[in-house]
Amino acid sequence: MSESPIWHPFTQHGLGEPIPKVARAEGAVLHTEDGAQVIDAISSWWVTTHGHSHPRLAAAIAEQASRLDQIIFAGWTHQPAEELATGLRAMMPPGLTRVFFSDSGSTSVEVALKMALGYWRNRGEPRERIVVMDNGYHGDTIGTMSVGARGAFNRAYEPLLFDVTSIPFPQAGAEQATLDALERACAGGAAAFIVEPLVLGAGGMLVYDAGTLAEMRRICAAHGTLFIADEVMTGWGRTGTLLACEQAGIEPDILCLSKGLTGGAVPLAVTIASEPIFEAHCSSDRARMFFHSSSYTANPIACAAANANLAIWRAEPVAERIAALAARQDERLAELARHPAVRQPRQMGTIAAFDVGEADGYLSGLAPRMLAMFRERDVLLRPLGNTVYVMPPYCITAAQLDRVYAVIGEVLDAVTG
Repeated sequence: MSESPIWHPFTQHGLGEPIPKVARAEGAVLHTEDGAQVIDAISSWWVTTHGHSHPRLAAAIAEQASRLDQIIFAGWTHQPAEELATGLRAMMPPGLTRVFFSDSGSTSVEVALKMALGYWRNRGEPRERIVVMDNGYHGDTIGTMSVGARGAFNRAYEPLLFDVTSIPFPQAGAEQATLDALERACAGGAAAFIVEPLVLGAGGMLVYDAGTLAEMRRICAAHGTLFIADEVMTGWGRTGTLLACEQAGIEPDILCLSKGLTGGAVPLAVTIASEPIFEAHCSSDRARMFFHSSSYTANPIACAAANANLAIWRAEPVAERIAALAARQDERLAELARHPAVRQPRQMGTIAAFDVGEADGYLSGLAPRMLAMFRERDVLLRPLGNTVYVMPPYCITAAQLDRVYAVIGEVLDAVTG
């Protein structure tokens, strides 16, 4: 057992696996205390977009920390939050007018669910059912587990979870079954439908097409069911566009953003809602206010980092970097797909993924074996069961990406030979 008192997330300490200590990071490289240089091929859990220790982000954080570090946000405000809300309004779909701050992706989804239910309650209409998609993942808090796939992630907490209506993942060629199931659920008076647009992340990097996403949005609108887009992972360019929803030409009623919101430097999240949802909570009756907050809502330091991220998007060729990385990912994955162990290679923007052998779930014994081999070769990759994915920072060099794929090839040879 580890001598450290730390209890790490998604870590089975009983296995006694090594836990490297990172001393510093720059660009796409992590430097450990023992001198190793590790290529971060998953953006440190999908958060780091422009690269580690980005000078512009670091400067904004340091400057803000010396001016205003924290202030209650209930009934008070500050310039970094005002600037960020205005900046997001300018970048996001025009129908999304109200920005609510929180501190993590899970919390942004909890906020979205509460907004949706509060909307219907305050309108005096009895809609309470939430519709979800099979294999979805939206976080690890109670509400987000309830709207995520049931399985290893949340089996122990089943008594805490509320019931939802689930529709099948739109497998290629079987999309109509998904659309028909959503139609039935919405026609039955569903309050909201929540989905990860185009790519289901923790569910196995499952990809579906923009046409299906657009049709799901149309069905929800036809029945008045609120459409919640969980772009915590897919947002900030991961799928090739700023938002995945752009590729379907749709606007959600509620949008959840986190991870890349600050470029991955510090925690922050937003839930952006349409005006009707805000208006349903806006009243002279204090009982109709939106009852949600956290101590660090709209933390000024985090907002300053997010403003620096928006400035990078406005001033630097981020879209071109994303396009170049997506093209390189496509090339490398096509080459790797010739390996006999690779199944169902798939790519969306800067995300590339494939399965090793037959599906065996998140607890596949392949995962810890591959994880250890990647770690031994100084590459940070964290398989989702038997699914291997590559989601690097946009600053990764061609040589670094080549090294990542070379290591993947070595590991595939080792585990299947």
